[in-house]
Amino acid sequence: MSDNVRLPSLSTFPRLLMHHAQMRPNHPATREKDMGIWQTWTWSQVAEEVRAMACGLAELGFKRGDNLAIIGDNRPRLYWAMCAAQCLGGVPVPLYQDAVAAEMVFVLQDAGIKFAIVEDQEQVDKLLENKSQCPDLLHILYDDPRGLRHYNQSFLHGLDEVQEMGRIHNRNHPEFLDGEIEQGRQDDVAVMLYTSGTTGKPKGVCQTHGAFIAAAQSGCEFDKLGPDDNILSYLPMAWVGDHLFSFAQATYAGFTINCPESGDTVMTDMREIGPSYYFAPPRVFENLLTQVMIRMEDAGALKRNMFHYFMDVARRCGAEILDGKPVSGGDRLFYALGNLLVYGPLRNVLGMSRIRVAYTAGAAIGPDLFRFYRSIGVNLKQLYGATETCAAVCLQPDGQIKFDTVGPPAPGVEVKIDDSGEVLVRGAVMLKEYYKRPDATAESIDAQGYFHTGDAGFFDEDGHLKIIDRAKDVGKLANGAMFAPNYIENKLKFFSHIKEAVAFGDRKDEVCAFINIDMGAVGNWAERRNIAYSGYTDLALKTEVHELIRDCVEQANAELAHDAMLSDSQVHRFLILHKELDPDDDELTRTRKVRRGFIGEKYGVLIDALYSGKASQFIETEVKFEDGRKGKVSADLRIVEAKTFPPQSAKKAA
Repeated sequence: MSDNVRLPSLSTFPRLLMHHAQMRPNHPATREKDMGIWQTWTWSQVAEEVRAMACGLAELGFKRGDNLAIIGDNRPRLYWAMCAAQCLGGVPVPLYQDAVAAEMVFVLQDAGIKFAIVEDQEQVDKLLENKSQCPDLLHILYDDPRGLRHYNQSFLHGLDEVQEMGRIHNRNHPEFLDGEIEQGRQDDVAVMLYTSGTTGKPKGVCQTHGAFIAAAQSGCEFDKLGPDDNILSYLPMAWVGDHLFSFAQATYAGFTINCPESGDTVMTDMREIGPSYYFAPPRVFENLLTQVMIRMEDAGALKRNMFHYFMDVARRCGAEILDGKPVSGGDRLFYALGNLLVYGPLRNVLGMSRIRVAYTAGAAIGPDLFRFYRSIGVNLKQLYGATETCAAVCLQPDGQIKFDTVGPPAPGVEVKIDDSGEVLVRGAVMLKEYYKRPDATAESIDAQGYFHTGDAGFFDEDGHLKIIDRAKDVGKLANGAMFAPNYIENKLKFFSHIKEAVAFGDRKDEVCAFINIDMGAVGNWAERRNIAYSGYTDLALKTEVHELIRDCVEQANAELAHDAMLSDSQVHRFLILHKELDPDDDELTRTRKVRRGFIGEKYGVLIDALYSGKASQFIETEVKFEDGRKGKVSADLRIVEAKTFPPQSAKKAA
């Protein structure tokens, strides 16, 4: 917070909101692009909108302790709904907007949802489908009325109508909401975020105002974020990363959040806004790099050669220049020329020209991908955390960036490694409890107050934490060498032609892998070579595509050969899956994390084929379509041998 340190009186998010409405009433708080036009709300306008929404909810019967479901894309009124619930002592519970109706039932039931605020007709229909299974659900409020004209259920309400009710309520009871806000305490639950459920049913993580404000304060002071910064808010509101950056930090520091028109216009909207602060999980940075490589493949020979020449320069010295480290005069000159001809225009195309700080978190990012962005002048840093720690455990200080670590512990956070190698965390950012799960709470937080993250890691000589993998996923090969599947998968996913990878090898003689090709990148590659295909499965079965992916795997193996700890984890055999791994088929979580155990069971016949020396394996798989229909995809999958390399002396660490 730039104008003062956090005062005890600003110990909840509604108090912070009202503070900004007084201190900077005309400063832009929220923007939204609608019908191609950016609309802006100032802090005083946002405070008025939240007041109207909170009073309207109270008029409908929402009260202290109630949980409010919030479902939809990033929309101003959905963010305001979070604060409106908090004003009344309630708890917002955001759900993933792309979840199918059946997936929402568990959270709606588990959280005892009585009120839901949703974006549009699509989300209303999902809740109507589930209503018979959720008898506690009394009221559904919607933001966008399109398509809902003939919906006449008495429990359906437009947000315009509810806010108008709230304004009348506020005029009749002007002291009501201020009194409710005054009752709020920093140890009240501010939000409930459900875990992704990689190994079982999701758990509701109860985080207090104090915990998220502590995380927001730490991050804002660490990176000197203030009211003049702005961020593009496009990631799922149910994800802890979006809640930290687009709600907690924005409400703490008073900077501007920008909601894109739709998921399809994010890149265009980002170029228009030119955010100074940016956050994305590794998969977004992977997709952006894939798009860049596709464009380069389509470019003329001169442009393509120039790109590759200057990218070699960037890889050699770009990250060091960004960190202010000594670099030869010749390299500085070539990098400056590259910045003029390649890096600057590339940052502009990506919408990153004005970015001062960029973060990635949510999963491990491959060192190669990390280096690429820093080498072109994007101050990308890793942030390590979990839903249970407000996403804030370790932060990378400017000038001290390492590609294989997540930095030292954030201010006010204690981190230690137990005897088994698991990362333990203690501090003000920790969860209060798992909702209605005292057993899970007791299991995750030990007697000393440390939260057990489930991640395996160690501290390097500079006190920076290095995460190896999820502790439960780290294993050993038959020869005793370490097997860290996520590290191997990230090596493979750096290649633009590989969208997803799943590595196997625990207690095995060698590592094998499933590969998902990137339809856009490989499709473009095939079209340029006049290779005809009818869809994903047909393309994945092409001999030419197998050779393309074999080359990527062997390049990854060559790099792994230089890694002292993981040189034995080179991929010996692989196959290209006949379908894309999909959250709708339960193979990925909604945050696109691999559900490794489920995949191991579902595709056991393919794993057996990889390790039994077969040249191919037939498989038929059931798939779910977006409209709820089911179908089957079958194919005879070829199993490909990849070249491996003798272990080499370790490269000098970045």
